[in-house]
Amino acid sequence: MRIENDLKLGFKDVMFRPKRSTLKSRSEVTLEREFNFLHSDITWKGVPIIAANMDTVGTFNMAKALSNHNIFTAIHKHYTIDDWRKFIHESSVNTLNNIAISTGTSKEDAKKVKTILNEFPQINFICIDVANGYSEHFVEFVRKMRKQHPNKVIIAGNVVTGEMVEELLLSGADIIKVGIGPGSVCTTRVKTGVGYPQLSAIIECADAAHGLGGQIISDGGCKVPGDVAKAFGANADFVMLGGMLAGHTESGGEIIEENGEKFKAFYGMSSETAMNKHSGGVADYRASEGKTVKIPFKGNVENTVIDILGGLRSTCTYVGARRLKELTKRTTFIRVQEQENQVFTR
Repeated sequence: MRIENDLKLGFKDVMFRPKRSTLKSRSEVTLEREFNFLHSDITWKGVPIIAANMDTVGTFNMAKALSNHNIFTAIHKHYTIDDWRKFIHESSVNTLNNIAISTGTSKEDAKKVKTILNEFPQINFICIDVANGYSEHFVEFVRKMRKQHPNKVIIAGNVVTGEMVEELLLSGADIIKVGIGPGSVCTTRVKTGVGYPQLSAIIECADAAHGLGGQIISDGGCKVPGDVAKAFGANADFVMLGGMLAGHTESGGEIIEENGEKFKAFYGMSSETAMNKHSGGVADYRASEGKTVKIPFKGNVENTVIDILGGLRSTCTYVGARRLKELTKRTTFIRVQEQENQVFTR
């Protein structure tokens, strides 16, 4: 047993220090970025925010709506091949440029991905998603997918430490998902005691990834637009959102009406709700690591997107970043005492 005494921080522990700026308006800020990738010759350009591959967020309808803003969607893995055929037939080129097909690590998952990509080679991104990215099985699956799909962009995760980021990149991944336990409907930290404060995870993992020419996604923990900005300020290349994009018309699930109010269910993909829906229940060797909540129905996602992007542009103006790419270079975080933190989050 050992204890690390280095300070680790989450989003709530810091704020941006404002700096002089030559920007006159938020409209002068450019949020689009262009990326080249470690193992693929594909280039992607857009706003590097990603709808999470949860069946209450990463839907086909969400992808169509977000692609209007050049925002990316990781499509959840529970659609059938026939569902994919219908979606591809109805979608624009821009929508298809802004999606990833998600997969687990079973033989059936690999077979399904191969079938879909053979039929629809215009899909350029694969998101290999597991709760625990530290297993040798997961690393081997990444190697296998790289061999089968040599020119696709592979997203892999989740991990929270630099050494595992490096191993996954060297095994064939291009982008690493960073985050264990920070999500609003994730209970991994409560059930297992495992986790890592998200801001520090981003900083450390980005340093490891960029040293090898890879990228990272900050996955989880963003509750407000300011958190999205903090993730980018900490040097995340992409930010993945779940709860902030849940509860909309384009989100999965039916509208629930109670006492004249409308809600939508939102749950973690390791929750009992998700496992009952997709796996026939919680296996007797494990516990659920997610919860189910009811989110007030928010209507179309358009207004939420405008709010997030507006907040991000505003952050850039406060620190003098004309482009999103410059935000991390212009960022100085100040630590916030716990008592002050509670005041600011009311």
